[in-house]
Amino acid sequence: MLNSRSLSIPTIVLHWLIAIAFIGVFALGLYMVDLPRSPDKFALYDIHKSIGFLILLVAVVRIVWRVKEGALPAASEMPAWQEKLGKAVHGLLMLATLAMPLSGILMSIGGGRAIEVFGLQIIAAGEKTPWLQEAAGTLHGMAVYVLVALFVLHGAGALKHQFIDKDGTITRMLGRA
Repeated sequence: MLNSRSLSIPTIVLHWLIAIAFIGVFALGLYMVDLPRSPDKFALYDIHKSIGFLILLVAVVRIVWRVKEGALPAASEMPAWQEKLGKAVHGLLMLATLAMPLSGILMSIGGGRAIEVFGLQIIAAGEKTPWLQEAAGTLHGMAVYVLVALFVLHGAGALKHQFIDKDGTITRMLGRA
């Protein structure tokens, strides 16, 4: 059973795995988007899409684990508005870990492209569906801005808890509580 100061190892590992993978795939996406069309750019897209697919799988595991484990224990008492904002940011981040890779997958499917993970075909190529490709592409692009805002809020909240509230939030997310 978790006390108010500890988090389970799976919670910590899944959090950091998704965080690091998202930052990496985000950085790769920013780098490759303005590259000229070339075999190198397409190889980077394949890596980007493969990592995105793996993020989706880990995100599903994380959400299932979160439901099984229940709400994370609060690190400290806080005003109701901060608690609500924190829960909203966490919920939206969880939703984003599904929406970003799903929109990328739908963008590829809409473009008539197969879904491959490091060369292993998961879904065969099909007919182009331009409206799907465009809608998913718009969602994928807009979600970047939402994710950046959520990352900033999440990081600011963690820093506030650690250094102003002095409740050890970052310490416990590092497995040291």
